[in-house]
Amino acid sequence: MPVTAEKKKALTTRFGKNENDTGSSAAQIAILTERIRALSDHLQANEKDHGCRRGLLRLIGKRRRLQNYLHNLQPEAYAQLLKDLELRR
Repeated sequence: MPVTAEKKKALTTRFGKNENDTGSSAAQIAILTERIRALSDHLQANEKDHGCRRGLLRLIGKRRRLQNYLHNLQPEAYAQLLKDLELRR
């Protein structure tokens, strides 16, 4: 379920300040969103994988904290990020 290097580079190029910027909040949220979507697909096929479910919930919590941080820092950038990633609040 890891995000491939090519996908991560594409996400950081699109959402980060440059192609090597994996540390910005927007880039981290985009990468976590990709991981969450992959784990969600895995859990639909493997409902009894409780270890995976726990990891998914941790990733969702981490993404939520980053979203709160970005929303407090730059509300307009946060709104645009939600629109681009097709996320709900």
